[in-house]
Amino acid sequence: MSKDDGRGAPAGIRPDHEVIVVGAGFGGIGTGIALQRKGIHDFLIVDKWDRVGGTWHANTYPGVAVDIPSFIYSFSYEQRGDWSRIFAPGTELRDYAESMVDKYGLRNRLRLNTTIVAAEFDDGNSLWRLRTDGGQELTCRYMVLAVGGLERPKMPDIEGLQEFGGTLVHTAMWDHDVALSGKRVAVIGTGATALQLIPVIVDETEHLTVFQRTPIWVFPKSDSEVGWLGRQILGQKRIRSVLRLAGNIGTELAMSGMVAGPKWLTDTGRRLAEAPIRNWMRGQVRDPVLREKLTPKYGLGCKRPSMSNDYLKTFNRQDVSLITDSIERVTEHGVLTADGVEHEIDILICATGFKLWDKGAIPPFPVHGRHGKDLETFWDQHRYQSYQGVTVPGFPNAFTITGPYGFVLGSYIWLIEATSAHLARAIAESKRRGTNEIEIRQDVHDEYYRKCLRRQEKNFLFTPVCEGSNTYYIDNHGDSPFRPSTHGEMYWQNRHFDLDVYRYTVGAPVPAVAVSKEAS
Repeated sequence: MSKDDGRGAPAGIRPDHEVIVVGAGFGGIGTGIALQRKGIHDFLIVDKWDRVGGTWHANTYPGVAVDIPSFIYSFSYEQRGDWSRIFAPGTELRDYAESMVDKYGLRNRLRLNTTIVAAEFDDGNSLWRLRTDGGQELTCRYMVLAVGGLERPKMPDIEGLQEFGGTLVHTAMWDHDVALSGKRVAVIGTGATALQLIPVIVDETEHLTVFQRTPIWVFPKSDSEVGWLGRQILGQKRIRSVLRLAGNIGTELAMSGMVAGPKWLTDTGRRLAEAPIRNWMRGQVRDPVLREKLTPKYGLGCKRPSMSNDYLKTFNRQDVSLITDSIERVTEHGVLTADGVEHEIDILICATGFKLWDKGAIPPFPVHGRHGKDLETFWDQHRYQSYQGVTVPGFPNAFTITGPYGFVLGSYIWLIEATSAHLARAIAESKRRGTNEIEIRQDVHDEYYRKCLRRQEKNFLFTPVCEGSNTYYIDNHGDSPFRPSTHGEMYWQNRHFDLDVYRYTVGAPVPAVAVSKEAS
């Protein structure tokens, strides 16, 4: 073993940083804190935006807010009791991120306004080379991709979209200079974003037209201002912890339980839950024809549900139209639907979400591992896969926060805490052993992937219950690359895995390993 360079790794080309984290949202911030807790302080967090917060900095559309209670959608080690509402607005989540950066001393480890456009593993020197949009190169021993799933806005694939003569806006790139007052406005999409946006802007518009492909399950939203008394209650750590535990248990049963629970239990639970929710939804809409159009025919849980007390009621208004005919194309003056009607509008808003499992979107830039292995090509040819959502064979010293089969449906914060703890533990062990390369063993990865696929066979998403849901829970390979487990299992396994599931080496890379047929 060669002489140590003072960083716990053999001497050689000294990288700029021990760790570079790509992304300064909650994932990047959580990773920085996890690294510090393991005694790793030489790291840099890089982000394309001018502020931290990720999704909560990028998304500023009217009505943006968290759709999980704020006292749950926060780090377990940084709980707050001073939220303004039970479901905090997006600006408060961004400010929460800023406060964590300051409290945990991450400010001087940030490099903002910098976009990473490529990453390549240097086999000869056991380090990663990252290229920026400014043509600079940053090097690191270990790379962490903390780029969230809500990263790349997805414009609808509609003919003529770019020829629209009015104003075109995507909710993830909101232009606050666009005035909606007195305008004929159309919204394409009826997902979680549209549910927040539509009730907020409807009073400004002259007429609002909503184009719906698939209706969404809507829950009543128990939201309110926290107020002085609420802040006093949430300010008590014990009370806050009890409320958080109750909320976590409820989410575990309602979401991960739907995927990981036994079929007889999930089917029964879903049917019992559907009836009162469907009745509540129907009670919000007066017109029987509209009521049917807004009521899902697929089962509860097949796609992301949301909460709103105002969304469905909006369609009772005379100045709001719901269009369910498919869109043929966008014209210079509006939207032409399959029934031959051209809906004339001034402003077209695309509430069409993000490229989550689309080719070219994950990873968001070219990543080449050992021997030039391309991550996007690997996933395209062999389906999405990774160990615990954290790492992939053939990509040594590289980790992800939101990789395939890592996320259990619920709060992203749970995932971030679990996967950041996992990668920090692995990096710390590599340093302790005095090695400069760490890579998940192929056999361990394959067994984990096979386990996920076996569990996936029982997933209700692939049954007639979800027919017609157009859910993004299923990727372009026909899989559902969410972790089919409970949050408890995710939490435990990411913190207590056998450290020998990784291969720790010094210098010379091991030969390329072919992907096993069984795992591909």
